[in-house]
Amino acid sequence: MRRNLRTRLRRGRPGDAWASFDRLPPVLRAWIAGAAIPWCPRSVARLWARVQAEGGDETAWLDRLDRAEARLLARDAPRIWGEGHPCAQAGRRVLRR
Repeated sequence: MRRNLRTRLRRGRPGDAWASFDRLPPVLRAWIAGAAIPWCPRSVARLWARVQAEGGDETAWLDRLDRAEARLLARDAPRIWGEGHPCAQAGRRVLRR
């Protein structure tokens, strides 16, 4: 199980992560709850602000968050679970778009 800790995600800063989580809009709290990786509420809030600035609607913004997560999984999957992992192989296709 310790293999999962080899991610390249930055380690959290000291602070009250739950308070940051509680300040997020309900749609983001729901997205984080279903996320495949342990997102920092501050990171999600920054990304959310960035995708909102790009325009579109809430569905497009959530799709953008899903794609960002897929990219992170594709980047870390070969390192954590090996080259044969489905996320590693699927991620290559996603990144070539």
